[in-house]
Amino acid sequence: MTIDSHHHFWQYDPAQYDWIDDSMSALRRDFMPEDLRRVTAQAGIDGVVSVQARQSLDETRWLLSLANQHAFIRGVVGWVPLASPDLRRNLESLAGEHKLVGVRHVVQGEPDENFILRDDFNRGVASLLDFGLRYDILIFERHLPQTIRFVDRHPGQLFVLDHVAKPRIKAGEIEPWRQNIAELARRDNVYCKVSGMVTEADPRNWTPEQLRPYFDVVLEAFGPDRLMFGSDWPVCLRGVDCLRWGEVVREWTESLTASEQDRIFGGTAIEAYGLDARAADADG
Repeated sequence: MTIDSHHHFWQYDPAQYDWIDDSMSALRRDFMPEDLRRVTAQAGIDGVVSVQARQSLDETRWLLSLANQHAFIRGVVGWVPLASPDLRRNLESLAGEHKLVGVRHVVQGEPDENFILRDDFNRGVASLLDFGLRYDILIFERHLPQTIRFVDRHPGQLFVLDHVAKPRIKAGEIEPWRQNIAELARRDNVYCKVSGMVTEADPRNWTPEQLRPYFDVVLEAFGPDRLMFGSDWPVCLRGVDCLRWGEVVREWTESLTASEQDRIFGGTAIEAYGLDARAADADG
């Protein structure tokens, strides 16, 4: 079974999605399940995980409503106010939503470089265990040292690192990202998504050969059992479509065994997020 572990939906509004700047003008429209279902059918993808794009409980509930309407949406990584005194009440209000598999905060957008180490934020993350939720880590590579310390505060929590921690691919820099990734991967409660790499390069001029060294680093660090494919649709459309991105990652994994490839393209996401592995309804 093939799983796309990372994509987004939105009904575009300039005020709500102000991070979509002029360089991303193609993203200034609605992207809905019907659009993605056409893409996944073409790419041979059986199921997907929807990830928050706004830091809003309303969006989390909206994503869950979409997941409940469309069987091919296997899980939702939403947003909850992790640093809020009302966190537990909010988590309890979502406890009946079986497709809520994790939460994420846009740490990369916080002006405080040490936000991920804040006590109030960490108290919130510590609450996720009680609700069986994973935490998706969204950072830039410069945040990796703090992230290692953060993960060490939560040894029982499952983490999923988004976009291979956004290395400086466009600048051609691999250190200190490589060293920090290797250190983070020593924690076996951390998984990693092979996603978002094109947008960290030059979306108009990237090549698979340019990205390959970064893939090799995470493959060596995490191994196939903790790597998962993600398209980052529709953000990826700045430089690549979902079908082509899948082809690139499959080319990188050609030397792996069939079972190792199956892990990267589905098994890891199913395990990490606790997804229902049964086939989706044909109509999605």
